[in-house]
Amino acid sequence: MKLLISNDDGISALGIRTLANYLAQAGHDVTVVCPDRERSATGHGLTMHQPIRAEIIESVFDPAVKAWACDGTPSDCVKLALWALLETPPDFVLSGINQGANLGTEILYSGTVSAAMEGLIEGIPSVAMSLTSHTSKNFQPAAKFAKILLDQLAQKPLPDLMLLNVNIPAVEWEEIAGVTLTRQGVRRYIDVFDKRVDPRGKTYYWLTGEVIEDVEPPIGLNLPQNVPIDVHVVRNNYISITPLQYNLTYGTGLDKLSQWEFKFS
Repeated sequence: MKLLISNDDGISALGIRTLANYLAQAGHDVTVVCPDRERSATGHGLTMHQPIRAEIIESVFDPAVKAWACDGTPSDCVKLALWALLETPPDFVLSGINQGANLGTEILYSGTVSAAMEGLIEGIPSVAMSLTSHTSKNFQPAAKFAKILLDQLAQKPLPDLMLLNVNIPAVEWEEIAGVTLTRQGVRRYIDVFDKRVDPRGKTYYWLTGEVIEDVEPPIGLNLPQNVPIDVHVVRNNYISITPLQYNLTYGTGLDKLSQWEFKFS
């Protein structure tokens, strides 16, 4: 397959290097276009008021991998690759392997998921891959599963255009319990702004956050209740795969608001 790989952890991240090299060595045609530095939690931001630059990178990846470092956001990287750097569209856009989980409502902030979503917006099936640890450096099990997933998609193509949000437990391959299709959960945080003072006496704030609970999504979303939640299955060492789309229309909301009447006098 022809693959475009990006991330939000930057060109130097071990996760993208492991993924790109593993898939190139498996025989895939791999191109990397990713940020030149860490751009985590940038969401789906695009650069609009300054030029975007991309530099060819050598000696970082397997020689079979073509790579660029871009000074834009993860979404910039994928958009630039699809419209300017690649001669033909890829079969899939992959993003990752991210250092840290992208579960539940975290995906709204995730640069990893947004890079993959940019591929989806352009009509290309996409996969976001995350290792559920901020400290583990063992990305091999996640890369191995990426190859298995691509083999599966080659034999059984996706029935509709979608993004697969994949979270891999940070354990050895032999400890992975299996693979489960999931629905997106809800993660609530205590958002704490640490107030500090710089050497010039100016006040600034540093955002920190701690997960306080993982909760069930509202029933009104009309999601199948028999499908487990992503934040739950990874705790039991299952790989979570959640199909996503970019259309955020709330169908139940449309139904409930259909009786509204606006009178203009």
